[in-house]
Amino acid sequence: MTTFVDRVELHVAAGSGGHGCASVHREKFKPLGGPDGGNGGRGGDVILVVDQDVTTLLDYHHHPHRKATNGAPGAGDHRAGKDGQDLVLTVPDGTVVLDKQGNVLADLVGQGTTFVAAQGGRGGLGNAALASARRKAPGFALLGVPGDERDVVLELKTVADVALVGYPSAGKSSLISVLSAAKPKIADYPFTTLVPNLGVVTAGSTVYTIADVPGLIPGASKGKGLGLEFLRHVERCSVLVHVLDTATLESDRDPVSDLDVIEEELKEYGAGLENRPRLVVLNKIDVPDGQDLADMVRPDLEERGYRVFEVSAVAHKGLKELSYALAELVSEARAAKPKEEATRIVIRPKAVDDAGFTVKREDAEGEPLFRVRGEKPERWVRQTDFNNDEAVGYLADRLARLGVEEELMKAGARHGDGVAIGPEDNAVVFDWEPTVMAGAEMLGRRGEDHRFEAPRPAAQRRRDRQAERDESEREYDEFDPF
Repeated sequence: MTTFVDRVELHVAAGSGGHGCASVHREKFKPLGGPDGGNGGRGGDVILVVDQDVTTLLDYHHHPHRKATNGAPGAGDHRAGKDGQDLVLTVPDGTVVLDKQGNVLADLVGQGTTFVAAQGGRGGLGNAALASARRKAPGFALLGVPGDERDVVLELKTVADVALVGYPSAGKSSLISVLSAAKPKIADYPFTTLVPNLGVVTAGSTVYTIADVPGLIPGASKGKGLGLEFLRHVERCSVLVHVLDTATLESDRDPVSDLDVIEEELKEYGAGLENRPRLVVLNKIDVPDGQDLADMVRPDLEERGYRVFEVSAVAHKGLKELSYALAELVSEARAAKPKEEATRIVIRPKAVDDAGFTVKREDAEGEPLFRVRGEKPERWVRQTDFNNDEAVGYLADRLARLGVEEELMKAGARHGDGVAIGPEDNAVVFDWEPTVMAGAEMLGRRGEDHRFEAPRPAAQRRRDRQAERDESEREYDEFDPF
């Protein structure tokens, strides 16, 4: 049964926002008390949080689909809907979050580090929040915005100071078991270690972690054996230790050639591994002829500039010197690292000429089609109840104020041309009717109910109606492109 998983594909869905409520306050002797519809609740986020007690992504391997709760809809009497509950997913220290294309979205290192993998949708405004001096009695409310849905890839890269690398059965697991309290599986056949093992070592005043990486073979950087599965666990380590077998039974292998092969694989893999501080351990000197082979190859290795240690994990020889040498390299690596800066908030204001949307002509099957993309217009479309004429008119007014109609005219859109708002797979398409005075404005004073106004003399009402008609005609003549 699988007990360790270091790469999974996770499907996350945030909660959708609750719909706003369209309601009118009513009570005895006060039948038209005004709009009192409450706002919908916000949808819950999906949040990844580093927990050092978690060491594997196994849970997400078995249950890859995760969804936060939706916000509740608003209600009358100014009652707002309840916000959806955030879904918090714990991940191991060193988890990297990528999108499906392999782009890094977040590198989660350190206890408590968080990343919002999917943002919850906004709650829709109720008609009480939409009321204004100009729109006293809105007969509509805004819908809640759907939450984000995305597929992310989680990759675990072990966080350790020292990585033991080498061929299978070189004695890496035995070495980590005697240097630390770790108890990895040890056997006399290749690829005994199938998961990285971590141990904590104390050498004087220095405490550091050491990782036993599963055995590497020629072609590991190209995916042969377990290479690609576990080479990434070496990336975060500050020091590399080549564990070379001086008692191998394979006639075509020797410590120097083993070192050359592993170095080439580290170089091919990249990620800066070829420049990490490293030393060489000649293991199994307690085996007959093991010490003789170590004496033969040591001068050659030292001539290449390596620090060489002869050890025996079984006989516990040379372990103290190795432990203190590693502590020295780890201390140097820690001192060379730049000090962590306090968290900064980077503010990137939009350009003064950024309209917040784009209009692009995309003719489809010989028919003109203009696509509008932008965070605001796409969100407004999702918030609109297209079964409510007043809500559609409100959307048209918002788009006109944003400048969408003006840009459509500049792009060459004509009466009856198709306009799509949103991406190809999820767009609202309609035939354009160019009226800068948008939507229900052409029908009169949208959202106003004269029952909420004080009575006016008949002559005054006639003058006001005529003034409104004259103003409408002037504005229509001014903006009519035809």
